[in-house]
Amino acid sequence: MSDTHTHSNTSGEQYSPEARDVIFTVPNGISVLRIISIPVIAVLVSKHEMVASLIIIALSAMSDGLDGVIARKFNQVSKLGQILDPIADRLLIFCSILALGIAHVIPWWVLIVVGMRDLLMGVLIVMLAQHGYGPLPVHFVGKTGTALLMTAIVLLIFADIWRNPATLTLHLVALAICIWGIALYWLAGFIYAHQGLGLIRNDNRQ
Repeated sequence: MSDTHTHSNTSGEQYSPEARDVIFTVPNGISVLRIISIPVIAVLVSKHEMVASLIIIALSAMSDGLDGVIARKFNQVSKLGQILDPIADRLLIFCSILALGIAHVIPWWVLIVVGMRDLLMGVLIVMLAQHGYGPLPVHFVGKTGTALLMTAIVLLIFADIWRNPATLTLHLVALAICIWGIALYWLAGFIYAHQGLGLIRNDNRQ
């Protein structure tokens, strides 16, 4: 992804933070391991092996925080890492929802709605890359939506371990959280689209 020139928003914040053109770093290795673990999680969830899937999800979440700390502390922030980290998050959400659908834990429309949003964001990222932009800065709405979806996924998996009135209530609560997460997920998508298309229009005018 080309990043030969710097673009800034109105507050002066860079859309592509300074990062090195390196590939083989510890954080990138951790991100690759996270991505490799995602199909394992999906298979376990689809087979209702919920305890094992929760353990791997917990390890994945801890590694997600660890790679960021290592990248900042040891100056290993890289352009590849800026791409791998959000890809891992998107894949974990999409594959987990797919597996929950296969396991008949959630309705299929959830997968369709989330998948359409990620597809549109993928198109936007390609368009921005053609204009020399890296990833857009993460908006707090996007962070909140992602956090809600991940919380809902974990609760849905947990609620499927046992069958009793308490877990049924937890299941309904998790579905409500999932719906709110999807709403914020799409709102963030509109915000990113507005920012990204604005940058592209400005480039075309120059």
